[in-house]
Amino acid sequence: MIKVKDLTKDYGNLRAVDNISFDIPDSGIIGILGPNGAGKTTTLQMITGFMPPTEGEVYVDNLNIAQNSLEIRKKIGYLPEGSPTYADMNVVDFLYFIAHLKNVHSDILDKRVKDMIRTYGLEQVVGKEINQLSKGFKQRVSLAGASIHNPEILILDEPTNGLDPNQIVEIRSLIKELGQEKTILVSTHILREVEAVCDHVIIIDKGKIVADNSLEEVQSSFHNLTQIYFEIQADTDRLMDEFKTIPEVKNTQLYDKEANIYKLYVNYAKDKELRPTLYDFIKKKDWVILEMRRHQQTLEDVFRRLTEKDQEDTNE
Repeated sequence: MIKVKDLTKDYGNLRAVDNISFDIPDSGIIGILGPNGAGKTTTLQMITGFMPPTEGEVYVDNLNIAQNSLEIRKKIGYLPEGSPTYADMNVVDFLYFIAHLKNVHSDILDKRVKDMIRTYGLEQVVGKEINQLSKGFKQRVSLAGASIHNPEILILDEPTNGLDPNQIVEIRSLIKELGQEKTILVSTHILREVEAVCDHVIIIDKGKIVADNSLEEVQSSFHNLTQIYFEIQADTDRLMDEFKTIPEVKNTQLYDKEANIYKLYVNYAKDKELRPTLYDFIKKKDWVILEMRRHQQTLEDVFRRLTEKDQEDTNE
């Protein structure tokens, strides 16, 4: 649905976005993840037509945004960071105002406003001025305004920034519901945000894409090892050395040891299935398995390694 090709943005001598390319599918929730200043917002502004690129192209449904800006904007609902609204308007007046700006046809105008009030749970605040609302409800009103013209694509920049934990849960739930019907692009620097709602993640650092894959693949395929976590009760001082006698084990890492209880990670090649071998090995030693599970690398692990690697490469 969205195709970004060789996109670059320069501000004088500063290159904010550096020759990036990626495709956004026709459905699902895609996260654009990166530290502050990575180029996320600049990328979204170019995709939505708010800012022209220095170089490169953006296509939405095979339409070039430089040549078809108005038509493409009808397909996109864009929520910039900060929930921009008119604070002195009440909720209903604001929704009607935004609907008129987005050329919602008069025949369906009332229905669209009612649909947005229901979809975003605004019934209890419809008569209030926006400046009287909590941050959570302000964000709901902004989301309603961004989607009142029923766009195929929603692009949300830091949608939970500044919200309290309960409000964050509510907005994430709304995003997941909307993602069943629309393509949603969520930009954030919050790792848990991506893990909570996204199917696919694009990681940007210093204007460059450093990862682009499904959330599961980004977490699991960053290295070629499978990692198993063990808690083992064993009356021995040689447990770690004993594991090294298994030829297929690449390495082991001791996480903690208390009395005769070992907590450790065992790593082996991803194309092997070593769990039965490890289980039999431990049982033959008469050790007691208290816990055994595959350790899934977290997005935080991947994010730190990718961005730290980029920093190391820069320093070299």
